[in-house]
Amino acid sequence: MRLILVDKPGDHRQNFYPLTLSRPLWDLRCGMTSLGEKLQARVGTSDVAYFLPEYMAEVYRAKTGRPVNDPSSLAGADILIVDARVKADGFTVPAGRSEVGMSEQGEALYAFIMAGDLKKVHGKDVAAFLESAKAALPNVRCTLPTWNYTWDLILASPHQIASDFAVAGRSGIEGTLEEPNAIRGNKNDVYIARGARIHPMVVLDAEHGPIYIEEDVEVHPFTRIEGPCYIGKKSILLGAKCREGNSIGPWCRVGGEVEESIIQGYSNKYHDGFLGHAYVGEWVNLGALTTNSDLKNDYSTVSVMLDGKHSIDTGSTKVGSLIGDHTKTSIGVLFNTGSVIGAMAIIMSTGKPLPKFIPSFAWFVEGVVTKGFGRKTLYETAATAMGRRKCRWTEADRAMWEVIFEMTAGPRDEAVKKGRKAMMR
Repeated sequence: MRLILVDKPGDHRQNFYPLTLSRPLWDLRCGMTSLGEKLQARVGTSDVAYFLPEYMAEVYRAKTGRPVNDPSSLAGADILIVDARVKADGFTVPAGRSEVGMSEQGEALYAFIMAGDLKKVHGKDVAAFLESAKAALPNVRCTLPTWNYTWDLILASPHQIASDFAVAGRSGIEGTLEEPNAIRGNKNDVYIARGARIHPMVVLDAEHGPIYIEEDVEVHPFTRIEGPCYIGKKSILLGAKCREGNSIGPWCRVGGEVEESIIQGYSNKYHDGFLGHAYVGEWVNLGALTTNSDLKNDYSTVSVMLDGKHSIDTGSTKVGSLIGDHTKTSIGVLFNTGSVIGAMAIIMSTGKPLPKFIPSFAWFVEGVVTKGFGRKTLYETAATAMGRRKCRWTEADRAMWEVIFEMTAGPRDEAVKKGRKAMMR
């Protein structure tokens, strides 16, 4: 059976901005793995194809080496098409017949089509294919839970780490754990992979949840890691206060205090400063003492403005920052509770909490949004940062970010106009 993951264009993608500006929804992390990896594990297949917005197809094709936006993947063996928003927990592959699972809003959340029924379904792209499947095959009303906003992932991640740890079925010390050290809680709730190095004077506190440390991770002295926690391959922790609930992707550099946050990968929070209940994309650099608030003084629920205009009540009292790929902050930046910081942004400190929304490609300088030195300089910086991790900025990357620049022009242009007026006063 072939699993086909679909990230359809529409309003639901914007609910995960700025993180899904540059990646499909299923690449977002929650717990120890991505949403797509969870669905693949749940279905139990290694045969996977993808359909996603065309502007990021070439980059993703190069990254995965698998079929991307390829209509031929809709033929052959039994196929299971799943909307990327569907939560893996609780999803069961239909048995015995072809069917389309419909939400209460009339959307197709999945379509299972047996090989013998493929002749009934036609379409040049996945959208047309699904419409044909809805017309030709039995429709089943389903109440599958879905991911709806980025903060859903942040809030679910601590519990998900514990679930993923249990599924992984690994514990023990395969890497190097130098003396003196301290492991609190059950030692069976700690896994240190081969090639990982834990320096002396490190505390691994698994009393309230498991700790999973991947291959080639390095943890420097005076770091405290509280479970549940996941540390991705080749990441380095430098005297960090790594509090409970963190999911840190590969090739990150983390110091200071971090709590219940997700870092996608390849990002630096090297220095002191607090990051809490946040989602940080790739190739982000947070300057020394950059800090976000994740709790309001009156303990009321946090609201977020994904587009800078319309406020959404998260229903949670704990939501920090959503920070897009390739964004850089200066020393001393203070992010407000529930902040949305676009991708490819340059953020300078003002000595006080920043606005709750800063658009993509913005240069936030002296308290206003400007065009700065333009996107060419941002691309050059991105290429340099990627080169430091032995990754290459390609023409396909540039083309994708050019589309993102145009997609995000409205809020940015409006903010630049306001900035010009403010500077003229």
